[in-house]
Amino acid sequence: MKYDYLIVGSGLFGSVFANEAKKKGKKVLVIDKRDHIAGNIYTREIEGIQVHQYGAHIFHTSDKKIWDYMNQFTEFNNYINSPIAIYKDELYNLPFNMNTFSKMWNIRTPGQAKKIIDSQIAELSIQNPGNLEEQALSLAGRDVYEKLIKGYTEKQWGRDCRDLPAFIIKRLPFRFTYDNNYFNDRYQGIPIGGYTRVVKKMLDGIEVSLNTDYTNFVKKHPGIAEKTLFTGMIDSYFDYCLGALEYRSIRFETEVLDCDNYQGNAVVNYTDREVPYTRIIEHKHFEFGKQEKTVISREYSTEWERGMEPYYPVNDKNNNELYAKYQELAQGEKNVIFGGRLGSYKYYDMDKVVSAALNMAGREL
Repeated sequence: MKYDYLIVGSGLFGSVFANEAKKKGKKVLVIDKRDHIAGNIYTREIEGIQVHQYGAHIFHTSDKKIWDYMNQFTEFNNYINSPIAIYKDELYNLPFNMNTFSKMWNIRTPGQAKKIIDSQIAELSIQNPGNLEEQALSLAGRDVYEKLIKGYTEKQWGRDCRDLPAFIIKRLPFRFTYDNNYFNDRYQGIPIGGYTRVVKKMLDGIEVSLNTDYTNFVKKHPGIAEKTLFTGMIDSYFDYCLGALEYRSIRFETEVLDCDNYQGNAVVNYTDREVPYTRIIEHKHFEFGKQEKTVISREYSTEWERGMEPYYPVNDKNNNELYAKYQELAQGEKNVIFGGRLGSYKYYDMDKVVSAALNMAGREL
């Protein structure tokens, strides 16, 4: 059979593009190496709870067009992301706001908080930050850095903050109001019934082949499509011929607990370096669940190696230069286009993934 488009990867980018292509009358085949659709936003039901198998995904956007687009496929609940941070035996609200500062310094007013932060920054007198630690200290002062940034960041990147480049923290958003809403976007929520259902609707009427490796598939079916959209790792497409791009990966420990409420919040970060995991997700709280049991996932940040799932690109100077070389190779590929988080070697929020896929579909179709 001949298709107009072979789409490699059934994640959000590939599925949005596939849906748009189908609406334009194109014949589409979607393949995925996993045994399920939806990529990293895949949710599966355990004990009646939608479990985010590859980490928490909260949809948020200020773009009404993107919000309206997504609402074609789902109804969102009114979940507001308000994570909590635990440092040793202390508990703080995130993002950094007046609830955080009030707990940390026993103060009440924005003026008091600003005075303490400004004083700590002035005492350090860091003019040209040479690493992440100096950058964070120059933006936040010592208390916020030591309790809420240092340990978490070192676990996330697997390196001492003094060995990380300053650009990783370009800014730190301080909110001098008593507002625990993590996102500033106007629209946010969780799809009722989970993300897998959203992608299933996007792919309705489109042929999908799971457990299908791209390289083996095209060897067996050369010329099966007029054009290919590749949303996997761009360096893997070229068989790492220029070297492997670097990523951080995540290992999840998920368990069902025989209680109805383990931690009282969907997201709890552990910012102490001695705690091996970065955070615990309690999935039922994303949908205000009342089930008798609960499901939690501990997240461990790890170095990526071939064969592991890549999550966060390490966008330092060396990796960006290597990606640019792969981009040059990609431009020479006839009838293949690259997109998505892995194809673009870029961390995307979900609304930006949808926007980028719609833009590509607009150009292509």
